[in-house]
This record gives sequence, C-alpha cells and structure tokens, in this order.
Amino acid sequence: MKTWLLSTAFLIGASLSQAQTARVQVIHNSADAAAASVDVYLNTMLLIPDFEFRTASPFIDAPAGVPFTVGIAPAGSMSSMDAIYTEEFTLADGETYVIVADGIVSPSGYSPATPFSLQVYPMGRESSAGGSMMTDILIHHGSTDAPTVDIFESAVVETTISDDLAYGAFDGYLELPTVNFTLQVRDEFNSTIVAAYQAPLADLSLGGAALVAVASGFLDPTANSDGPAFGIWVAAPTGGPLLELPAAAIPTARVQVIHNSADLAAGTVDVWLNTTPLLPGFEFRTASPFVDAQAGVPFDVSIALPNSTDTVGALARFTYTLEEGETYVLVANGIVSGSGYDPVQPFDIYVQGGARETSTMMGNVDVLVFHGSTDAPTVDVVETSVPAGTIVSDLSYGMFADEGYLELAENDYVLQIQANGSPVVSYQAPLASLGLAGNAITVLASGFLDPTMNSDGADFGLWVALPSGGPLVALPIATGLNENDMVSDLVVYPNPTVDGIWLEMQMLTEGRTSLIVQDALGRDIRTQDLGVLSTGMQRVRVDMQEFASGAYWLRVQNAAGMVTIPVNKQ
Repeated sequence: MKTWLLSTAFLIGASLSQAQTARVQVIHNSADAAAASVDVYLNTMLLIPDFEFRTASPFIDAPAGVPFTVGIAPAGSMSSMDAIYTEEFTLADGETYVIVADGIVSPSGYSPATPFSLQVYPMGRESSAGGSMMTDILIHHGSTDAPTVDIFESAVVETTISDDLAYGAFDGYLELPTVNFTLQVRDEFNSTIVAAYQAPLADLSLGGAALVAVASGFLDPTANSDGPAFGIWVAAPTGGPLLELPAAAIPTARVQVIHNSADLAAGTVDVWLNTTPLLPGFEFRTASPFVDAQAGVPFDVSIALPNSTDTVGALARFTYTLEEGETYVLVANGIVSGSGYDPVQPFDIYVQGGARETSTMMGNVDVLVFHGSTDAPTVDVVETSVPAGTIVSDLSYGMFADEGYLELAENDYVLQIQANGSPVVSYQAPLASLGLAGNAITVLASGFLDPTMNSDGADFGLWVALPSGGPLVALPIATGLNENDMVSDLVVYPNPTVDGIWLEMQMLTEGRTSLIVQDALGRDIRTQDLGVLSTGMQRVRVDMQEFASGAYWLRVQNAAGMVTIPVNKQ
C-alpha cells in the first residue's frame, strides 16, 4: 500500500510539473495465470505493484502531451527492464481514459492465444452524465475465447443494448436509469444466449456512478489451463477489486420433437439446433424426451441427412422463438422427395404450444391427437367401447385436434376412425394395460392409407409418443367394434392380394350381414349383401379383380356390430 501511495504521489507530482494532465483508470483483465499479479511501470517508475487480475486502479492524474511508456512486468519485478509488455502513450490534455489489460502472455496452454495488449478508451467518465438518478456503463469485451456478442436487456427495455461487440472492443457509455436490469450475452446472430446476469444498479445504490463492465475469463476453461470462468465484472471509478455480476437464469421452454415423416428419404435424419447437432440419427416414428430449449431468442431447426457435418445441405430449415416457461410438441411431418408420393404434402414442422408432460389430474391420461398421414382424408375419432362418442372432430392433415388434450380416465378404449361419417378402422387404446396413468401422450395418425401410391412406404396406423421419448408405440387394430359382439376369430388371406380376399369369421350373432368395400379415403365403392349368416365359422370370398392397385377397407356388419379390415390390392 505504501508503494502504491508513493507511486501515485510521484505520478501526481510529475503530472503537475508537466502542467498538462489527463485522467486514467487501469483495469487488469488478463485471465492468463502467468499474469495473475503484475507490476505496472510508468517509464521506469513502479506505478502499481502486485496489480491483481480483476482489479482496477482509481482514476488518477497522468502526464499529457508527452510520450510515456507503460510496462507490464511479473509481480515482484526488480525494474522496468523486467517488463514482458510495453506500450507507448501520449495522452491528450484534459481527457479521461480507461485502459484495460487483456490477453495472453503464455506461449502455450491457451486457445486461442490472443496476445496480451492494452485497450484504450478515451472520453471516459468518473460520474454519470445524467446525475444521481442515472448510471453510465461502458462495456468492454475482454474474454479471449468468447465470440462476437450482443448484449440484450431482458427485464426492463427488452432490447439489444450492445450490438456485435468483438473481442478487444468498447461500446460507448450506456446512460441508464438506476434500476435493476437483466443482461443476456447472446451470439452475434441473436440466436443463442451464452450467459445471463443480474445488473442490480438500484440494489447497489449506484445512482450517479459511471462504471466499466468487462467480459472476463474463459467460456471454456478446460481449453485455457483451467483458468477463471466467463463472467461480467464491473469496475467502479474508485478502483479496487472488480464486482462480479450475479448469474441470472437463462429463460427456457420445454420441447419434445417427434419424427413422423413417412417419406423413405427422411427415414433417418439429423436434427440440428442452429449449428449444433441436437438429434443425430433420428428415426421415423421416434420421439425425443422433453428437453429444455432456450426461450426468447430465434433459433433454427434444420433437418439434414444422416451423418451430416453441417446444415449447408439441410433438407429443411425452420426458425422459431419459444416463449419462456411454455411447453411445446414439434412434429416433423410430410414429404421431402420430388416424386414417388401422392399427394405430396410438403415437409414441415408442426408446433403445438400448451403441451403437457403429465396429466392434469392424478390417475388420468391426457391425450393430444395429431393428423400426420399425408394421404388420409379429414377424419373424426369416435370412442366406441365406453362409449364416449365423437371425441375429435374434423381433423385434417397437419392439424392438432381443436379439442386440445383429452383428459381421460385410465382405461382401455377403442378409437374408431371415421371419414365422411363412415367407419374406416378402429384401434385399441389400452391406456390401463400400458400403465399410462399420470402421463400426457401424443397420438399420431402416421403412414399411408395407400402405400402403393407412396413408394411402398409405411402403412397407416395410430402411434403414441410418450413424454419420455423413444420409439413410438403402435396402437393395435381392433378386430371388431362394439367389443367384438359380432365376430371373434377373424382370418384374412391372402393380404395383399392380386384378385380376391377370403374372410374366415367366427360369427357370434346370427343375422343379415353386409359387406362394404371402401377406398383409401373411406368412400364406399361396393356394397354386397351376404344374406343371413348363422353363428359359428363362416367363410366369405371378396372378389377384387375390378379394383385398381392400392389400399382398401373391408367393412362387415350386422345388427350386433361391425369389423373393418385393411387390405391391399397389388
């Protein structure tokens, strides 16, 4: 301390004798361990001994109008000849300067090894230009391994306050009201929050002050000799140890991604978040778990071919901004190929906010329904085992059900898909058997009603995405509606067929029975009276020679119920 006072007194005396003076503050921001403590020389005079990392001098008088040399030497040096860095300055009379020491002095152990230097900002301030209710802040980027960044204020003004700040640069003084702010350090594309900090100007009673905020330390200490971690530190005009701004929470949302594109060209894809692989080798009918994603910043989701090394040749790219605290389901769906599919519903990512990971009531299963079958018509979903009736209406391709989540008691259900008011196919939804109580799930219509028109792709079905992610779970086709009151054992062969299908059915109820052939869109194209079928085993042939190749539905019904069977004509 005595040496510091003597050096300061010498500097003041020298400056007075020169008649021309400038005001100077020096801030030590070199995170190199070899420079953790240094001696600062003015020409040959020891000015600041044992000057520690993340410490600032007060503003002091320095000679102006004449050149002088600042030397940086290891702590405990014997003279200015021990300096490892020198730089000559000529200060302007009456000017105020902030000088920040940044960079690396070691020959190895740091990446990148940005050379040590002194960054100078004229027009410095020792107090706020706006008076006691304002705080002026000069921002400096001094983190050697941090990219060019933006500083975004997210709590009060919600705007970028420093744009494209590169290493070594200053951004002029911000004249701010003395309130509490939150600062987000974002990449230069404004798409990723690198870190977030509280700036409690009011709580710290900093009204009237002029401060210097420096980005300090390393984003990746492991590549930099395990040096100090990145942060924002503040120098007061009175000097002393820098003040660390406390970390603030980075805003997040919860997101699940579901791969439901049945295009063979997209059977396995890489999903990228901005320039970072998010889901490599992501397979059709697979879901990610719900994960945290940054909210409040626009980000790119890119879908690329497997084993991609970048997103330059991505199959598709989408930009989203998520809302903090919200939960989303994102479904990748549609066709990327230029041919081989009919109809060609363009590839897209369908987004549903207000998503859930658990049911809202204990013991329930909450079900979100999505139509993702590119060649299926608008449908209704009717629950027939309770029966609950129509639970989803007018669901078209690419839509989540308008009804939102169905809040269902844990039970085993039967879901009948109807097109144009006619039953198409039914599926068991064994929520109780699967032990799904407490979960919120997404049920997706997936695959093709007519694979022959869609590159022989995956057959139509209902599949379930669990909140924990993983392969989707197929809902089994129900062999009969109305709890199998009409038939029990049912055998269909050959399927696919060239000219006809045989049905072998164990009839449970005698009665007049009809057979209806429907096309892939659920339209009736033939009705056949099978007469009165008695109980027991019955064998029926369905001639299909007149039909074109494709997918069909055979619906057998009598007064007791009905059964719908998917078949394919080659």
